[in-house]
Formats: sequence, C-alpha cells, structure tokens
Amino acid sequence: MTRNASTGIAYEEDLLFEHSRPGRVGFALPARDVPEVDAGALLGADAVRDDLPGLPELSEVDVVRHFTRMSTWNAAVDLALYPLGSCTMKYNPKINERMARLPGFAAAHPLADPARCQGLLELMVRLEEGLCEVSGMDHVSLQPAAGAQGELAGVMMIRALHEARGERRRVVLVPDSAHGTNPASAALNGFDVVSVPSGDDGILHPEAVEAVMTDEVAALMVTNPNTLGLFERHIGAICEIVHARGGLVYLDGANLNALLGVARPGDMGVDVMHFNLHKTFSTPHGGGGPGSGPVGIKAALAPHLPVPVVRRDDDGSYRLDSDLPGSIGRLHGSHGNAGMLVRAFTYLRSLGAEGIRRCGEMAVLNANYLRVRLSDHYHVPYDGMVMHECVFSDKHLADTGVTTMDVAKRLIDHGYHPPTIYFPLIVPGALMIEPTESESLEGLDRFADTLIEIAQEARDDPETVRSAPHRTRHRRLDETRAARKPVLRWQPDPAS
Repeated sequence: MTRNASTGIAYEEDLLFEHSRPGRVGFALPARDVPEVDAGALLGADAVRDDLPGLPELSEVDVVRHFTRMSTWNAAVDLALYPLGSCTMKYNPKINERMARLPGFAAAHPLADPARCQGLLELMVRLEEGLCEVSGMDHVSLQPAAGAQGELAGVMMIRALHEARGERRRVVLVPDSAHGTNPASAALNGFDVVSVPSGDDGILHPEAVEAVMTDEVAALMVTNPNTLGLFERHIGAICEIVHARGGLVYLDGANLNALLGVARPGDMGVDVMHFNLHKTFSTPHGGGGPGSGPVGIKAALAPHLPVPVVRRDDDGSYRLDSDLPGSIGRLHGSHGNAGMLVRAFTYLRSLGAEGIRRCGEMAVLNANYLRVRLSDHYHVPYDGMVMHECVFSDKHLADTGVTTMDVAKRLIDHGYHPPTIYFPLIVPGALMIEPTESESLEGLDRFADTLIEIAQEARDDPETVRSAPHRTRHRRLDETRAARKPVLRWQPDPAS
C-alpha cells in the first residue's frame, strides 16, 4: 500500500500483472450471432493463435481500479490550467463530446456509400464553409489528420501549382521563430530551406524577406502570431514582396486562437494555411492524438486539393468527387478524423460569430494579464503586448542556480502541468505560457501566485526547487534516458 504525499490517500500499487490469477474474468461476451468458420483454413494455420499468452487474468474491479488509478496520475485540462505554450490546451466543452457520440456519426463506417452517410458529409461541407469564413480562404480540405500533415499537404499543393505552371522552384523561406515542422514539411517536399532572421523586436521585417527573395523561392512559411506570441504586423508588406516574385505565402495556423473572429489570414495575403482543430477548435488532444489539421487554400490552388472532395449537388445531396487530375492524391484512408470534425463543428455552431470573437479577445487578454503579473519575477525577452501566449526566461534566476527545467518540475508539485519550456529556440531558457480563454481571473491569479512563490523559493531555498517534484508518485526522471531507451512493455521483476 502506498500513500499519496499531497492528498494522503492510500492506494494499492499498480501491479496489474502481479494481481493476475488463473481463471479470473472481468467480462462476458454475448453469444455469437454469426456462423463459426475454420479460421485456420481461411487464413492459414500460421496466422491463427490458440491463446493470448502473457495477458493478465483479472476481475472487473481490478481493471477499473487500475485505469482509474492511472487517470489520477495524469494532468488534464479538466483538472487544472494546462499552460502549454503554442499547444492551446483549452477546455473541451462537453456538448462537443455528446454530439460526437451521436450514433449517426460515431457508428458511421468510413467506407460506407455516400448515400448512407449524407448527414456526415453535410456536416463536413458546412465545417469547410465555416473554416473558410473564419480564415478568409476559398476552399478547405478536412482530410489531414494532424497539423503537421495539413502543413505537408499545403506545401505539396504549392509545389504542384508551381509545377503546373512549368516552374521548378527549389527554395522555401522559414523564419527563425518558426515551428520545427515548417522546415520539415518543406524538406519532405524536396525544397531547400533558407532561414530568415527575426528583428530585434522578435518579428519578421520586410527588408529581411526582400534580401533572400528570389525567383527560386516557392513559398514563405510564416507563423502569425509567431512563437513569441507577437503579431507579425508587417505581414501585408511581406506577402506583397513574396507575390511580386511569384512565390506563395503559407501560414502555420497553430496560433489561430488569437485571431478568431478578429482578423483573417486570407485578408492579409496568405495563400495557404492549416488549422489545428485539436487546438483552436477545442477538440481533445495530447498523448499522440487524435488530431485534425484541415488545410485552407485560395482558389488558384483548388485543382490540387486532396481527393476525394465532398461536393454538394443542385438537388441538395452530397457526393465524393475523386475526378481531380491535378490533385496531390489521398492523404487519409477515409474522411480524416471524423469525430474531431463533429466536435469542431459543434464548437463553431454553439459559439457563433460573437462567441468565436470573444474567445480570441479573452485569449489575448489572459496572456497579457499573466505577462504583466509575472514580469517583475521572470525575465521578459521581448517586451510589449503579446497575443495568445507570453514568453519568459530564467535569466533573472541565474544567480540562484535554478533553471527553467526546475521551475517546470516545481509547478508539478502545485498541481499544474508545466508550460512549454526551452522553446522557441531563439530564447535561451524559454518558459512559454498560453492560458487560453478558458481560464477565469481567479484561476489566472492562482497560477501567477504559484509562479511568483517559486521564484521567491528559488532565492530562499533553491535546493527545494532544483530537486522537485516532491509530491508525485515518481521523483524527477532521467528524461534523456527515457527518450532514448524507452521501456515499452511490462517485464517481470527479475528479483521476484
């Protein structure tokens, strides 16, 4: 029996396999309603297993307690502020979950005939229209299953458009404050990546783009607001420079939360962008998925959309159209992560235009509130108003020996998931905080008070901060070893 240091609650150790006893069963399957077949004859004897060795045999209560216990060891946006910068871990409204579980959506087979899933196809078309309205784009594909895949699809369409014009452009420009997926998407499409330096104020300037813009440049990939939380106020002039030499502008839409209902990238001159439905539009994410990264485009790129495209016919019915000769092809085995599409559409419809704008406004207000409250205790590398997130560093703590990593670990003791740390790379010791619009003033104050307390503790008792966390089931892990030599399956303790 182990006792939680912070709550005092006693619980059994997580010994799922050790609790196994032959004959214990925690489930009952209904009687088969299909005829038995000879699996060996159908699949081949080598493909059929007589048993499943190594799986624990447990009662239902053991299994329930195991997974309930594990859930209490995880951070979640339903438990506390989840301040991961650039990840937009906002609250996931429960109405979204109810809609995604409607049988007509949840039980729709991905390969069903379009005539049998008209409701889902209509929702997809209406979501595409909503995303076009929010972004100022002309068309949207919902296929990409993550932001990075939407990014990849966008660059693929840019390449296809240049090739259709008979141009062999080889370069993509990427600012030094970009997300790491930007250069990766360009490189996967065969482009050479040229980094564009930000100015001393943390944003991109037209003269920096002009200096590297040539007829070889296929596109500029820019994040706006950028990873410092700053609005790229020269975006209009920068788009004009790129367009004048025949290039296109790609917007990484990961930080769209700050612009919702206030400004549209398409109106700024952007040609292609992706949306992170699992960030901006409140669908749950983390732990590797599920994600959804639709990509929006201007009309010139429409011939290169992924297939199939959902079309609405004159009679009001919906169909899948794969007759697109210039298409970059299929990105996903079905309609993308359909459950995320239902959740995002519900979010848009339940909030409406005024609610969406309010989200953007409150996200900006909350980030600036934290910036002001914490600026006397943590170094602010780029001063001034921010958008959706604020970036600090550990520079003011250097004389204590406490680092950004230590602050992040100490936050865990107070029940908070740490913010994003050591990113963006252009800020040494970065601590990136995105509160989103979900948090109340009281919640923001509790979080700010905690960070201020940790900063003071770093001066009064630095060893406590450097050795954190103290109240978790496990103490500080060797993260480098865990990443390079992960333990991915249970093995019995050799001592037992």
